[in-house]
Amino acid sequence: QVQLVESGGGLVQPGGPLRLSCVTSGSIFRLNNMGWYRQAPGKQRELVATISSGGSTNYADSVKGRFTISRDNAKNTVYLQMNSLKPEDTAVYYCKQGLITRDYWGQGTQVTVSS
Repeated sequence: QVQLVESGGGLVQPGGPLRLSCVTSGSIFRLNNMGWYRQAPGKQRELVATISSGGSTNYADSVKGRFTISRDNAKNTVYLQMNSLKPEDTAVYYCKQGLITRDYWGQGTQVTVSS
């Protein structure tokens, strides 16, 4: 069974860094596309960053230059390094794994950027 577990969320001051991790199980991780999404209260879930099985990355314009998505296939883990955080980055961040038949989602981890 496919399972995704996010960690690393918390409270951080504006301008600070935070690193999120997503550990996966139940699939051949290196073959799957991965992504990070976020959802703020009252807003739609939006794409933050993606990384393909081949390592190609894409970012939302709002985070480009500040966030970095990466993966460690040996650890079945995808990361999101967030720098220069802004209050508008506050949201629940979700990890997604894309398989051929369907997508799988983690439970989410809260990121709050506030002074």
